[in-house]
Amino acid sequence: MIPEQAEEYMLGSRSALGWVIDRYQVKTDNSSGIPNDPNDWADEHGDPKYIADLIAKVTRVAVETVQLVRSLDG
Repeated sequence: MIPEQAEEYMLGSRSALGWVIDRYQVKTDNSSGIPNDPNDWADEHGDPKYIADLIAKVTRVAVETVQLVRSLDG
């Protein structure tokens, strides 16, 4: 489960977690019809959990950063 605080850590107008999820989606190029599947890269490099691990890391950094900022606002 992803904590709600993870969505509060923003990179410009979107959350860091939202950016990662959007970036690592399977997409198909409209003009060529060629799919872009980030999982292919992970499989080719022998790291099938790469995207899941990345989401976990970004979530942790986001939550810890939000907590830190809140503690400074005091």
